[in-house]
Amino acid sequence: MSETAQASTTDATTGEPEAPGFEQLGVTGPALAAIRDLGYETPSAIQAATIPLLLSGRDVLGTAQTGTGKTAAFALPVLERLDLTQKTPQALVLAPTRELALQVCEAFESYASHMKGVHVLPVYGGQGYGVQLSALRRGVHIVVGTPGRIMDHQAKGTLDLSQLKYLVIDEADEMLKMGFAEDVEQILAQTPEDKQVALFSATMPAAIRRLAQKYLREPEEVAIKTKTTTNQNITQRYLVVSYAQKVDALTRILEVENFDGVIVFVRTKNETETLAERLRARGHSAVAISGDVPQAQRERSIKQLRDGKLDILVATDVAARGLDVERISHVINFDIPTDTESYVHRIGRTGRAGRTGDAISFITPRERYLLGHIEKATRQQPTQMPLPSPEDVNTTRLNRFDDAITAALEATGRIEAFRDIIDHYVRHHDVPEGDVAAALAIVAQGETPLLMDPAHDPLSAALDAAGRPSRERGGRDAREPREPRRGRGDYAPYRIEVGRRHRVEPRQIVGALANEGGLRRDDFGAIAIKPDFSIVELPANLDPAVLERLRDTRISGRLIAITPDRGVPNRRRPAHSAGDTRPPRDDDHRKPRREHGDAGRDDRPQRKPRHK
Repeated sequence: MSETAQASTTDATTGEPEAPGFEQLGVTGPALAAIRDLGYETPSAIQAATIPLLLSGRDVLGTAQTGTGKTAAFALPVLERLDLTQKTPQALVLAPTRELALQVCEAFESYASHMKGVHVLPVYGGQGYGVQLSALRRGVHIVVGTPGRIMDHQAKGTLDLSQLKYLVIDEADEMLKMGFAEDVEQILAQTPEDKQVALFSATMPAAIRRLAQKYLREPEEVAIKTKTTTNQNITQRYLVVSYAQKVDALTRILEVENFDGVIVFVRTKNETETLAERLRARGHSAVAISGDVPQAQRERSIKQLRDGKLDILVATDVAARGLDVERISHVINFDIPTDTESYVHRIGRTGRAGRTGDAISFITPRERYLLGHIEKATRQQPTQMPLPSPEDVNTTRLNRFDDAITAALEATGRIEAFRDIIDHYVRHHDVPEGDVAAALAIVAQGETPLLMDPAHDPLSAALDAAGRPSRERGGRDAREPREPRRGRGDYAPYRIEVGRRHRVEPRQIVGALANEGGLRRDDFGAIAIKPDFSIVELPANLDPAVLERLRDTRISGRLIAITPDRGVPNRRRPAHSAGDTRPPRDDDHRKPRREHGDAGRDDRPQRKPRHK
């Protein structure tokens, strides 16, 4: 890169009162008509700075955050100068992930909707070669792909880049983080020297600059200055809640929030399906995506979310990388990330394309220190939110019930038929119409009560007036007296059919049993995880109704089939339980190893779980 190029940095900022329109930037004809159809009126900062440079033939080195409109910044100039008579690829876009490659392809197709005969091909791993080879034989104008699959085609001789005119490297810093640096260089080295190159990156580390110096010709630098690292139109809130209360808190938030599409982030891939299953059991349309989910299934889930056929994705950071769906109104950090970069990336999945978005984070009392890091990284102070009360939930349920009645009343054709049925019942049974309507509401509602009973709300009882877990260790008011600890005789051992080989951890056991059975932290004694099963100490006087509710509980997708542990030959029992009339065995004095799920036993700091 020349010194002149390094000095010629363009600083573009948003909110200019006299921002040029797309036609002033040089976008014309079918491409201009397409973006107008899509509702684009004013170019974003990166578009206003980049489009004229690329149309003039200059190489560009762009620095801009995700979600600033980079795709249109390079796609529109490519489409403006595309030669539809050339059947070999003219433009190649390298993307770090399959999801991003597919999104870029969809964007190209949208911008080319008024152009006849434009062929765009996504090329990525996990998709069969047959489809890609057939398309390449027919002729493709634009190829968008991940480095690995592009190199595969180059090695097989099935991708002819000899007449390539335009090459775009998107999310270059992510490409380097994922170990694609050598692949990108090898691809660049096998393309024509006179091609035009545009490189975009959220950051500009030394490795990116070295790449630019080697493969870009006197590039014009475009740096988009942002005042904050997150969009101002994203509202950040947090709820202080214990781990065992998270599922109930999430369910309640989903009841009262006016959401469209939601991404719920968890820390591990094992937890994605567990949480998605619990949400489905509570009536929500939720699907899990992680690195282990087959690519076709991931694409199908994302499409369902985009089309409004699915409301909630439960995802890990890796699975959601590059995910861009405009209808995502909420991002919920079920497990708060410990690094701020991941936090910024997560909440950036909402508030896209000028829309407003909401980010809600669940924070345990031990994680409060992370709030300062988040505020420093985002330059915004998240607001603490209270847990929605039963009254809030009931108000929402009644409003939805009213809306359902209104919608039914508007279906006049069906109303007339049912009115005759109701009149017949009233005449023959001498029952007021109001009572009949109430009875029909009971039938429609089923066994689940329509309204919550505020007097029997264990979740709210576990939180103090400020929304903090009142009995969480480390969050307890110093003046609050401790409840007496249970003695060993107050517990009885129970066996559950999940163990070490199912990658279960004590915190998962505590969370599942507390959520499904309504148990408290002090209801748990020692937890011993064996290879194929686990032994959990629960109150000796456990209500049989609680045990019945727990029988259908699943952990990591596996039915726990909880039963009282009576002991079997050749296996050590975890402890000599109260009420056991058999004489203690010689090894009964060996108590099970106390793990971090041993809630309420002492106040020593818990050990961090090992992530497998």
